[in-house]
Amino acid sequence: MFSLSLAIPMLFTMLIHAADSLSYALRLGGLRTRRIALAISLAGILLLISRTSNMAQGPMVGNLVDTATRGANPHFAAQLHWLMGAATIGTALAILCFPTMVKLSSRMVVHFEAAGSIPAMVRGMLKRSKIRNATYYITPPSWKMAKRLVQHGMPRRLMLLNVAVTAIYTTGVLSSLYAAYLYPGQAVAASQSTGLINGIATILLTILIDPRISLLSDKSLRGEIRLDRMNQIYGCMLVSRLFGTLLAQLLLIPFAYWIGWIVSMM
Repeated sequence: MFSLSLAIPMLFTMLIHAADSLSYALRLGGLRTRRIALAISLAGILLLISRTSNMAQGPMVGNLVDTATRGANPHFAAQLHWLMGAATIGTALAILCFPTMVKLSSRMVVHFEAAGSIPAMVRGMLKRSKIRNATYYITPPSWKMAKRLVQHGMPRRLMLLNVAVTAIYTTGVLSSLYAAYLYPGQAVAASQSTGLINGIATILLTILIDPRISLLSDKSLRGEIRLDRMNQIYGCMLVSRLFGTLLAQLLLIPFAYWIGWIVSMM
C-alpha cells in the first residue's frame, strides 16, 4: 500500500500545505513592519512553491488512479487518505515554524524594500553572514503562545469558515479522482469536476474570509486593533487550517459519490 509512488506525492502535498499556511506568517510580518503590500508581494514566493509542487503532484496522483482502474491497486482509497494525512503533517509543520517564520518575514520585508527586487533580496540573504544570523530568529512554539490564542475571545465564525474552506480544498481534487475510479464510464468527466467542490470553497474564501482578514489588517495598520490581536487571529486561522485538513478525511468519499452522481446525470 505504501510505496515510493505514494511517498513522493505525499511529500509534494506536505510542501503545498506548508507553503500555503506559512503565507499567514508573511502577512503578519508585513503588519509588524507596516509594509503589508511588500509582504503580499513576497507571498508570491510561497505561492510559487505551492503551485510548482501542485504541478508535479498532479501526474503522480493521476498515475495512482490509472493503476487502481486496472485493478492493480486495491488500496487506492487508503492511499488518498494518506495524501490528506500529508496535508495535515504539512500544516502542523507550518504551525511549528510559524513563530520563526514571522520573525524572518519581518526581516525579509525590510531587506526586500532595501534591495528593490526579489532576486537582489535573495542574493543578499544568501550571504554567509546573513545565513548565520538567521539562526537568531529561530523561535519554537511555546505554551505561552498557545494560551494567547484563547485570550480575549477567538474569532469562532472566521475559524469555522476557514475549517470548511480548507477541508473542501484539501479533498476537492482527490474526491474527483476517486469519483473517476468509482465511475470508470465517466472517468474523464469526473476527474475534471474538481470545480464542483472547489468552487464552493472559492466563493466562501473570496466573499467571507479574505475581505474580513483584509479589513482587520487595515484596522491594525491604523492603530484601531492591537498587533497582539492580529497575532491571535492569524494563529487561530492557522489552527483552523489544521482542523480543516482533518475534516477533509471525512469528506473524501461522500464528495466522490456526489461528483459521480452529478456526472452520471449529465
